[in-house]
Amino acid sequence: MENQRVLPTRIRPDRGLAHIDWRELWEYRELLFILIWRDIKVRYKQTLLGAAWAILQPLGAMLVFTFFLGKLAHVPSDGIPYPVFAYSGLLLWQFFSRALTEASTSLVVNERVITKVYFPRLLVPSSVVLAGLLDFAIAFVLMLALMAFYGIGASWSVLLAPLFLLLAMAVALGVSFWLSAFDVKYRDVRYTLPFLTQIWLFATPVVYPSSLVPAWLRPWYGLNPMVGVVEGFRWSLLGVPGSPNFAMIGVSIITVALVFAGGVIYFRMMERSLADLI
Repeated sequence: MENQRVLPTRIRPDRGLAHIDWRELWEYRELLFILIWRDIKVRYKQTLLGAAWAILQPLGAMLVFTFFLGKLAHVPSDGIPYPVFAYSGLLLWQFFSRALTEASTSLVVNERVITKVYFPRLLVPSSVVLAGLLDFAIAFVLMLALMAFYGIGASWSVLLAPLFLLLAMAVALGVSFWLSAFDVKYRDVRYTLPFLTQIWLFATPVVYPSSLVPAWLRPWYGLNPMVGVVEGFRWSLLGVPGSPNFAMIGVSIITVALVFAGGVIYFRMMERSLADLI
């Protein structure tokens, strides 16, 4: 018995969406909470205004777009005061773009942890996206204040707002899984992300209504997953006159599912070699 050979145990991830060990992810939930809390603390460490930046960023962008697009260019806003219209889109977009930017480079940022300790690597970009919910909640307070100031009441559709926030999280996670795994091998991601998010902003009805897009083009326009998400979120909060374009939103929801599933599959395929490549 003393000379019995002990065989080494190799821990490695499975491939594919169907082989995700959900039980393992649940077992590491405490680590996920620790990573989220760490991201929140690091975000505003040694900043003068702290969490106030969560409001100042979308507020500043709203004021700029209100002046140039609302006042000078007279961009329509579906009968809603333009400041409220723009802020409702920017509120969700700021959450999405920030989560995408930070989560896409999160694996390289956490290089020391990833190369020394085993844990499900999906938790790293996921924690960054989930940490952004605090900023969203803070900025949402100003959204409520704007609605009260302009006399806009909520209807039953506000109950669907969390659904569209969840869809925005799914897009951010899906794209971040793609880009974070790609960033480990090719560090071009951090240089292309600012350009990508800027183009994506103007390809999404954040500061202009989707009604400006020709009707025949809207289902194709919905292939941008954030189109239906932003449009649906604005409708759920503000009750934009007329029914939302369910065809466009439906196409976007399907695209969200494909982006998320594809991101998870690609991340799991690359997870075997992340520690070696990073």
